[in-house]
Amino acid sequence: MNPDDPLLKILACPLDKGPLHLLTLGDGEAPDSGAEPSAGEALYNPRLHRRYPIVDGIPQLLPSSGEQVTEDEHEELLKRMVP
Repeated sequence: MNPDDPLLKILACPLDKGPLHLLTLGDGEAPDSGAEPSAGEALYNPRLHRRYPIVDGIPQLLPSSGEQVTEDEHEELLKRMVP
């Protein structure tokens, strides 16, 4: 997914309906979805500390697809969010 993709402006977190932020995951880091994320990408909700995988270019935005991240991981993800 491209950072200036218009789809990013309309996608919302399924839990709080707030905006999501695109992030690129580092090596060896994958959302807990059982599938590889597309090009290591995910959408992140910093308010709820939830990460949603992008699989084959498709954001997985079911509440059950989101992964809760730890406080330390949250701090790291904030540094890597694509503006």
